[in-house]
Amino acid sequence: MRFMLLMAVWCILFVLCWPVAVLALVLAPIVWVIAIPFRIVGICLRAALALLRAVLMFPARLLGMPASR
Repeated sequence: MRFMLLMAVWCILFVLCWPVAVLALVLAPIVWVIAIPFRIVGICLRAALALLRAVLMFPARLLGMPASR
């Protein structure tokens, strides 16, 4: 559904202003490739924070506190 909406918006943009539509079509993969390192950093940061939370909550879990999630 999202792809169909994106395609419809791109077609409307192509009819109204085709140079901008072609530029968006060319630049989209480049922006996606540039964003990959930021996604990897986000995944690593989320994992590190989850590990830190697990280590800090371990004593409470040993004492019988129920898990929050």
